[in-house]
Amino acid sequence: MGTQIKDLTVDEFLLLLLDTLKEVLEDLKEDILALSSQGYIDSIKESRKEYKEGKFKNLEDILNV
Repeated sequence: MGTQIKDLTVDEFLLLLLDTLKEVLEDLKEDILALSSQGYIDSIKESRKEYKEGKFKNLEDILNV
């Protein structure tokens, strides 16, 4: 079984919590920046359209798995 919270010091727990929050906030910032780009939004719409039309390849086909 993995490390349990009772095995962490308060400082270790705070560091873990702060690192996790930092990663989440960075991801959120990237999402906000991406979604504020009309080109990015248009790209998503086009990709969804192509997917619905069956214009895609499975990863297994690309990797010959």
